[in-house]
Amino acid sequence: MKKSVLLAAAAMMSVSAMAQQRPQAPLPNYKFTTVDSVAITPVKNQKNAGTCWCYSGMGMLEAELLRTKGKVYDLSEMYVVFQTYMDRAEKAVRTSGDVSFSQGGSTYDVTYAIDHFGLVPDVEMPAGVMYGETLSNHSELTALGNPLIAAAVKTRKPQVSPDGEPLWKKAVRAVHEVYLGKCPEKFTFEGKEYTPKSFAQSLGLKSDDYVSLTSFSHEPYSTGANKGKGFAIEVQDNWRWAQSINMELDDFCQVFDDAIKAGYTILWASDVSEATFSRQGVGSWDVEEKVEDNVSIDELRLVGGDTNKAVAVKANNKEVLPKPQKKVTVAERQAMYDTKSTTDDHGMLIFGIAKDQWGNKYYMVKNSWGESGNYKGIYYVTPEFVRAKTMNVTVNKAAVSKNFRDKYGF
Repeated sequence: MKKSVLLAAAAMMSVSAMAQQRPQAPLPNYKFTTVDSVAITPVKNQKNAGTCWCYSGMGMLEAELLRTKGKVYDLSEMYVVFQTYMDRAEKAVRTSGDVSFSQGGSTYDVTYAIDHFGLVPDVEMPAGVMYGETLSNHSELTALGNPLIAAAVKTRKPQVSPDGEPLWKKAVRAVHEVYLGKCPEKFTFEGKEYTPKSFAQSLGLKSDDYVSLTSFSHEPYSTGANKGKGFAIEVQDNWRWAQSINMELDDFCQVFDDAIKAGYTILWASDVSEATFSRQGVGSWDVEEKVEDNVSIDELRLVGGDTNKAVAVKANNKEVLPKPQKKVTVAERQAMYDTKSTTDDHGMLIFGIAKDQWGNKYYMVKNSWGESGNYKGIYYVTPEFVRAKTMNVTVNKAAVSKNFRDKYGF
C-alpha cells in the first residue's frame, strides 16, 4: 500500500523517522471506551519494509481464524511477500516496465495468495531471520534486487537456462532467498505434514470468500445494468488489476458498521499522509475552523458528541478538545482521488468501534508499526476520516448485509 512513486528509501523509513518529518499537534486527553470489537491477534511491526499490505491482510486472516476456530494462528508475512514480489517482478518484465516494481501491494495480494501460493506458519519463514534479526529491514534487499529487475525490463531477449526459466528470474529469486529465506515446499505443523496450499485448505480459508469494495464516481456504480461488475482502481500497487465493487458512498460507509456488528474485521486501504492522521494514535477529518464573532480558533472545539456543530468553549478552559468533523461529499471525495490527494498509502485492519469521553464515535484500527503511538499500536479514526480517505476495503462477503449483496450483485 506504500506509494510506489516514492523513492525506495522513503518507502522503507521506520515509524520514528516518519514521525520526525511532521511535527504532531497535541492531542486531546482522550479516554476511549470500546463499544463493539472483533477479536484480533497481537500487533506486529513491519519495521523497515513497505509491507503494510501483507501485515494488515494477514491480520485479517488471523482474525478470521480466531472467529472460525477459536485459536490464535501466527501466519508468515514473508512467505506471501516473497511470492508476491516474484509475481510482480515477472509482471514488470512482461510489460516492459509499464507495471512498476516496488515493495508495495494491494489488499487483493493477500487473498489472492490463499489459493495460488497457500500459507505457512510464521515459524517457517519469520521476518529478519536471514540477517539475525526479528523484524524486517528490506533496505539492502531493495538496493540489490531492484536493479536486477530494472535490467531485466530493459533486456530485449532475456537469456534462458537449460530448464527453460529466464536467468533474470533465477537471479531475482536467489537475492530474495538470501534476504527473506527459501519458501518451504513441505513442513510439519502440530505433528502433521503440509504443503503451503494444503495448510491453507486445512484452515478453511478461500480466496473467493472475500470481496474488495470501494466508492468512486468516475466509474459506474455496480448496480442496475452494471450489477456485479467492478473496476480496477487506478493506482500502481493494484498491479494485479484486481476488481472492486463500486458502491454508493453512504452504502459503502455502512459496511464498516455492519461488518463489525456481524463479527468481521475490515482490511482497510487508506491514506495516512494527512496531518490529521496523528502518529500519536488518532485520525480525524477536521472542519477548517474559521474565526467568527471574535472567538479565537483555539476556543472553537467540538463537545457533546455532535459531529456537525462547533461550539465555543470558555476562554479559561485550557483543555484541548476534539475538533469538529467534516462529512465529505461524493464530489469532494472524488476530487481528492483525481488530484492524488488520496492515494494508496497504507494498509491497516479495522476491528471495532469506540467512543471518547465526549461521546464521539471512532473506528478501532490495528496498525503494523509495533506498539507505537499512545495506545500501543491501536489507532482511533473518526468515521469522517474513513469516509474521506479510504481507497478500498476487503471483507469477507458474509460481513456485508444481504441487502447490499443483492443490490451490488456479489
